[in-house]
Amino acid sequence: MTEFWLISAPGEKTCQQTWDKLMMATTRTNNLSVNNKFNIPDLKVGTLDVLVGLSDELAKLDTFVESVVKKVAQYMADVLEDSRDKVQENLLANGGDHYQSSLSFPSHKHQGYTTTNAASSSVFPVDLVTYITRFQWDMAKYPIKQSLKNISEIISKQATQIDSDLKARASAYNNLKGNLQNLERKNATNYADWQKTYETLAEMVVPRSTKLLFEDNDSGLFSVTLFRKAIDDFKHQARENKFMVRDFQYNEVEMKADKEEMTRLSTDKKKQFVCALSLSSFIQTALTAGPLVRWLKVNFSEAFIAWIHIKALRVFVESVLRYGLPVNFQAMLLQPHKKNMKKLREVLYELYKHLDSSAAIIDASMDIPGLNLSQQEYYPYVYYKMDCNLLDFK
Repeated sequence: MTEFWLISAPGEKTCQQTWDKLMMATTRTNNLSVNNKFNIPDLKVGTLDVLVGLSDELAKLDTFVESVVKKVAQYMADVLEDSRDKVQENLLANGGDHYQSSLSFPSHKHQGYTTTNAASSSVFPVDLVTYITRFQWDMAKYPIKQSLKNISEIISKQATQIDSDLKARASAYNNLKGNLQNLERKNATNYADWQKTYETLAEMVVPRSTKLLFEDNDSGLFSVTLFRKAIDDFKHQARENKFMVRDFQYNEVEMKADKEEMTRLSTDKKKQFVCALSLSSFIQTALTAGPLVRWLKVNFSEAFIAWIHIKALRVFVESVLRYGLPVNFQAMLLQPHKKNMKKLREVLYELYKHLDSSAAIIDASMDIPGLNLSQQEYYPYVYYKMDCNLLDFK
């Protein structure tokens, strides 16, 4: 399963005791989930008013950044076309210093903040589950000396830039792809269909008169002999059968130019992507991959990392609002076993129901002013769901 539950509960005498209780209830006796601590640094709390307002803003930002992550992932799948089975291998996150690697790649600045065209320094690409379960706050991208508001604005600008760049790159690639497809359609002829059909398109077509004049990998150019008075009828019937008809005058220069144009467009398209790369070959080929796929790989990583940091911010803000000051809570990442999800929810309720007795009677179908339950389940503990299944293959 790629679904994770990111939760938090107030610290007992120590946060370790909170962790131990969760482990005892969910793994040592029931084996309901695989659990990891989710490390959130000491962030600046600010005032209560700011936290309340930020809580709503982060919810909207969470939705937006998730949409950007999914759009980049889906476009990667669209561009790789026949290599879709390899797409998941290309959706990686650059882990950071604790993944023990040291590569340095260039980046480009956009109006005061950076959008990366290759991996950041001191990084190692890891699969999404590994990144989430071993999450470490990126101090370089999101300095914790900044206010929570400023950190959220950094992420918002970053995600907005990636979204904008994706639209521009997608438009350019789609135009190139469309031009190539139009040219291929222009020259496409079904040989077998033509041979079976041409003599019946009109009266007075000379039997077995068609001759192949020119062909390439995608199309063929044929001549046919018929009486002049049958030409108009022949042209009409040919077009009805999706054959392109023209009065032919052989021009070798023009035919060569058409072929060269198709070759150029095909080459330009291929340059935009490289075959899907496995994790083991990512580092060696990161600098030589096709520019569009390289951009998609890198900025998927950037967007995904930003999204997980938004989740961390939401857990922090919501935990302070619910559990109060001083800051004392343990954030925990649960990966439920699919067949035990209902049981896990029941165990968590029993473990934390004392935190908020009203949670027992709150139902997502209830309409409570100021509390949008239709979009986010409410439990006595802080809870956010994350799903690493980001692709929608048709």
